[in-house]
Amino acid sequence: MTQTFPIERTIKTFSQPQTQFNLQRNTDDQFFTEWLNPDSEITEKEQKALDAIQQKYFYQLSDGQLGEETIKLIVLSPLLDLAGFFDPPFRFKTETTVQITAESEDVIYRGRIDALVLLETLWVVVIESKETSFSLELALPQTFAYMLTNPHPERPVFGMVTNGGNFIFVKLNNQEFPRYELSNIFSLLPRHNQLYDVLLILKCLGQMVVSDC
Repeated sequence: MTQTFPIERTIKTFSQPQTQFNLQRNTDDQFFTEWLNPDSEITEKEQKALDAIQQKYFYQLSDGQLGEETIKLIVLSPLLDLAGFFDPPFRFKTETTVQITAESEDVIYRGRIDALVLLETLWVVVIESKETSFSLELALPQTFAYMLTNPHPERPVFGMVTNGGNFIFVKLNNQEFPRYELSNIFSLLPRHNQLYDVLLILKCLGQMVVSDC
C-alpha cells in the first residue's frame, strides 16, 4: 500500500534524499560554475535598491526574529523584481504543489514550493524561504526533494534557499542520475552588501535559461 508524506515535515536530513531518491553530491569543480562569474554588472540604481532592502531587513530584525511572510515581503519579493523574474518572458508562481515517488515506489512525498520562476513550462529557479531562526542546512534536504520533481529532467534546475539574512544556491541535474552541488553562502552581515552577488547570480541564471531556449 502506497503511503503519502509531507515533504516539509518528513525530509529533514541529507541522507534521506540520498536513500529515497538516489541523489548524490557532485564533486566536479565544473559542475556548478554558473554562480561563480556572473556576466553582468549591478547598476547604481540597483545598488541603492539592494542597500534599502538590507537596511529594512536589519531594521525589522532589531525587535526579534522575522517570520517567513515578512522575509518574503521585505527581502525576497523586491529582490526577484530586480532580477526581472516578474517580467516577460518569465512567469512567477507561489505555493506550487508537487510530488515525488521514492525509489522503493511505496512512498510518495508531496509538498508546496514557496516560489517558482518559470519560462513557459521550464523551471528556472526554485525558491525556498524560511524564518530567520531557521538554518539553511535544515531547509536544503526538502529543497532537493522539490527540485527533483522538475518535469524536465533533461535540463538542470536551480534553487535558492534563504532565511532572509543568508542565501545559498543549488544546482541539480537529473539526466543520468540525480546530482547536486551548492554555492557559497551569501550573508547580509558583512559590510559589503552581498545582495549584490545574489542579484548578479539570479540575473545570470535568468539570462542563461533564456539564451538556451
